[in-house]
Parts: sequence; structure tokens; C-alpha cells
Amino acid sequence: MMFWHGHYGVSAWGWLAMSVSMILLFALLILIVVLIVRALSRPGPLHDGHTDPRGSPGPGPGPEQILAERYARGEIDEEEYHRRLTTLRGPPPWTRGRRRDQP
Repeated sequence: MMFWHGHYGVSAWGWLAMSVSMILLFALLILIVVLIVRALSRPGPLHDGHTDPRGSPGPGPGPEQILAERYARGEIDEEEYHRRLTTLRGPPPWTRGRRRDQP
């Protein structure tokens, strides 16, 4: 009985802090569930079957297909087509000019 006298419990600030923390906790849990559902429902390379040369999903035609279409329409000539195709299939630009034994 000695705890009942002179102690009024949690103050208004305590109730406010508990209420705000509970709302934030539920908001965080809902956000996590929404992000998981969105990540699992997102189409990827296994769903649509189309990937670009780097392996990431591509929404449209790849760069080689665009280049072939431009050549077929006559926008570029054969020499430029082969030059650009070689550039696309070659090593990345940041590794050009380096020897293979260099890091």
C-alpha cells in the first residue's frame, strides 16, 4: 500500500511519449510489410525473360537491337554499324587501354 500514496502514475508527457512511440512502431511495421510485398511482386529477369547484356531487367529493346533497327532503316551505314557493334560488345570504357595484369 505504500506505493499508492503520493505517487500519481505516469504524467501527461509519459502518455504522450508512449502514444507517439506506439504510432511510430506500427507505421514502421506497416512500411516494412509494404516494401516486402512490393519487392516480391516486382517483375524481374525471371518473370519477363528480357535482360540487357549486364543482366539487369530491361523494359524495352536492347542496345544491339536498337542499333540493328537503325541500320535497317538506313540511318547509319554498314561501317558505322560494325564500329558501334564492336564498341558495344567490347570491354567497358573504364578498362580500355589497361593491360590485363594491371589491377
